[in-house]
Amino acid sequence: MAKMILLLLILFFLHGVDSSPPHACDASNPTTKLFQFCRTDLSVNRRARDIVSRLTVDEKISQLVNSAPGIPRLGVPAYQWWSEALHGVADVGPTPGIRFNGTVKAATSFPQVILTAASFDSYLWFRIAQVIGKEARGVYNAGQAKGMTFWAPNINIFRDPRWGRGQETPGEDPTVTGAYAVAYVRGLQGDSFDGKKTLSGGHLQASACCKHFTAYDLDRWKGITRYVFNAQVSLADMAETYQPPFKKCIEEGRASGIMCAYNRVNGIPSCADPNLLTRTARGLWHFNGYITSDCDAVSIIYDDQGYAKTPEDAVADVLKAGMDVNCGSYLQNHTKSALQQKKVSEADINRALINLFSVRIRLGLFNGDPTKLTYGNISPNDVCSPSHQALALEAARNGIVLLKNPLKLLPLSKRSVSLAVIGPNAHVAKTLLGNYAGPPCKNVTPLDAIRGYVKNAVYHKGCDSVACSNAAVEQAVAIARSAERVVLIMGLDQTQEKEDMDRVDLSLPGKQRELITSVAKAAKKPVVLVLICGGPVDVSFAKDNEKIGSIVWAGYPGEAGGVALAEILFGDHNPGGRLPVTWYPQNFVDVKMTDMRMRSSSSGYPGRTYRFYKGPKVFEFGYGLSYTTYSYSFKSLTQNTLYLNQSKPQTNSDSLRYALVSEMGRESCNTAKTKVSVVVENQGEMAGKHPVLMFARHEKGGEDGTRAEKQLVGFQSVVLSKGEKGEVEFEVGVCEHLSRANEIGVMVVEEGKYFLTVGDSELPLTVNV
Repeated sequence: MAKMILLLLILFFLHGVDSSPPHACDASNPTTKLFQFCRTDLSVNRRARDIVSRLTVDEKISQLVNSAPGIPRLGVPAYQWWSEALHGVADVGPTPGIRFNGTVKAATSFPQVILTAASFDSYLWFRIAQVIGKEARGVYNAGQAKGMTFWAPNINIFRDPRWGRGQETPGEDPTVTGAYAVAYVRGLQGDSFDGKKTLSGGHLQASACCKHFTAYDLDRWKGITRYVFNAQVSLADMAETYQPPFKKCIEEGRASGIMCAYNRVNGIPSCADPNLLTRTARGLWHFNGYITSDCDAVSIIYDDQGYAKTPEDAVADVLKAGMDVNCGSYLQNHTKSALQQKKVSEADINRALINLFSVRIRLGLFNGDPTKLTYGNISPNDVCSPSHQALALEAARNGIVLLKNPLKLLPLSKRSVSLAVIGPNAHVAKTLLGNYAGPPCKNVTPLDAIRGYVKNAVYHKGCDSVACSNAAVEQAVAIARSAERVVLIMGLDQTQEKEDMDRVDLSLPGKQRELITSVAKAAKKPVVLVLICGGPVDVSFAKDNEKIGSIVWAGYPGEAGGVALAEILFGDHNPGGRLPVTWYPQNFVDVKMTDMRMRSSSSGYPGRTYRFYKGPKVFEFGYGLSYTTYSYSFKSLTQNTLYLNQSKPQTNSDSLRYALVSEMGRESCNTAKTKVSVVVENQGEMAGKHPVLMFARHEKGGEDGTRAEKQLVGFQSVVLSKGEKGEVEFEVGVCEHLSRANEIGVMVVEEGKYFLTVGDSELPLTVNV
């Protein structure tokens, strides 16, 4: 009988994927009643400990990798920790946890994150993540997923415009990135937007994983790779720039996963740093979840970095640091010998496994058939639903940024006119998706969508590819001369920027500039230039060319991006997106990508991001135009002066008194706040959705290089009809918004006058210590 049960269990777990999702603790299996880990009335921790206590050493070691095998004798199915959902459920990776080979053939593909961030709309970000989490569960319930742990979001700071993965991030600002992390994690995992309604019983709709922890933003530049790069980061930059998004992700988002990065930080591999993983994430920030390595990040600690002297030392380094699961096979291959050599203990392994099984339990994977329990009512019909696809269109509409339109060339007339569409990005659906994308629900290229307005629009590719090594300039010019209007759709694609491929310059590739300027010169009227790309490009030549009447940045706008772009070009939607990253001139490539400093220096280093960069800009962070005009005025400030209760204030080199945030305490920080009301008026002729950005700056600004030129305090969107006024309220906290890191990474608040700015309006605020 025992052999028969074992055989049935093995057959069950080898059963085809398109039947039911793999799960443990099946009610039809009487043996599971004996296991405490199947009892839903017990705590998650107790259930996880029970599973671990039943495993042999070899079974324990087998569970330390992303492709964890099943344990048939306990009814534990195989599990794949690696699944992707950066901007939609995706079948990415050599051993994808998601497969679109059954009832579900595709999933909603939202805009790449950098464009979604341009909406500056946290609630939109939350709704997108909600849909991704719901579709993930729908794919799982259809039996097409091996796991429900998704390695997203990417919340590294887009520090350098050449970074190939900058497209995956919410941009260069820690405040925006932190807010995005919270919204995405809460949405994907099934929490409420405001965090007041906690997850029911700790149950996860899906598991989010914030990556790459930490100071990771270089992949491959001039022979230096992420695998060996040692990021030299000051304590001030770590505290003020690189760590805040992860802190937000954990403390406010309550993420159930973190991924440690390939690179070293100040000499120590991220996955082998106990100060980072255990003392900071779990200790200071109270992280409750699992920590995975990036793929093969454990092997490189020995093979590439030479940090560990033996493979067993590498295993010991990461397990003792607090990492739980290895993407790859290194722990599977070397943990047994590390254990035999007493470089790790079984207790180290148990700790990791308890974290891992706790997350699987929270996902409901040890509660019997998950399709009959929490989130079990989500079906394949919920994937690619009309409402989800409508949200993808809304996201693309709200992210696209209008960069130039002085003559009001846009929107184009809908009356039947001859129109030429030229460019290598005009008729390639895949380019719209960016990287880490699964098969979309639908494919509509910009050309297809434009022909919905101008049926006979003439199309010419212009370049052989985005690389544009060969350009058919004469043919494109001839077509432009014969048309009343010309739209050029140019930019980049994944052959130019992606994971493991950083750019070497900021110009458009190949002969794109020649093609653009030649067409613009020949055209009867000023042309429209559309840029499809993730990272910024130096288009100063187009910005300054009167024959190029309008410039639109469309990012990688997702499955509905072609439709959204056409709606904006022809005035069915008023663009409102704003740049989440500074656009630098081409000569920024003279700055070493390996230089991690944020602040400028007297040696000619210009600094990075809008907060510290001192140099010319093509377009500023937060820049974005509209088909209407908005004005701002400050209405009220509840307190003009904020007082800090500091018994022993200190004085800095500028003779300014300051207080340590850590010594002020939570109560003092909560009282040192003021509310600010801003009136926004739509003074134009078209309704629109408009993100309102508020910044703060100290009266001394960034003159000495230690303070930011300005810092984003907050952002909110307002929808206004023509002539309508609206009011938005911001809360400004001294500790959260007006503090900065000193040279040893301690957050301080300086006395003096600060200025709150929205557009051209400014309001003083005094801080007394």
